[in-house]
Amino acid sequence: MIADNKKKQGKLVVFSAPSGSGKTTIVRHLLKQKELNLEFSISATSRAARSNELHGKDYYYLSLEDFKNKIKSDEFLEWEEVYRDNFYGTLKTEVERIWAKGKHVIFDIDVSGGLRIKRKFPEETLAVFVKPPDLNELVRRLKDRGEESEDKINMRVAKAPAELATAPLFDVIVVNSDLDDALKNAYQLVSDFLNK
Repeated sequence: MIADNKKKQGKLVVFSAPSGSGKTTIVRHLLKQKELNLEFSISATSRAARSNELHGKDYYYLSLEDFKNKIKSDEFLEWEEVYRDNFYGTLKTEVERIWAKGKHVIFDIDVSGGLRIKRKFPEETLAVFVKPPDLNELVRRLKDRGEESEDKINMRVAKAPAELATAPLFDVIVVNSDLDDALKNAYQLVSDFLNK
């Protein structure tokens, strides 16, 4: 169990941001740095997989009913209804699986989930907020992805100001106006935290 592992567990590194800020790009970069000994926490979701996504690699895709049953049986470390009937969460078994391998857990999750993990594990967690240079750039990045409808993009953009307002609650903010700088900054922050 998570609570019983205090002595030998790894650390938790949370990256949260509005959609389009670049957090996924940063997390993927950090995962390639073998010396950091990180493993990605695969979130569970009730949303359908996108064409390029795989179950057990990008997400654990659950039916809405299955997701709600797991909430009832307390199987999540954190969960959130991010959009109506679109649930996302971290299964406790996922963190336990990574810790059992002797690795640190890295998360790419929404701001509410990130802050919940930080509250549950204040000493073991580095919570990083990735901030876009401005909202216009965020919209441009979301459109450039070409993955979502105009309605979906508008939904994400409408949510961004509330998400941006949570930035001061995180341990550190990485502004992603220049990707190379953001990658270097994120690497240094994570490396320093894991070596404490």
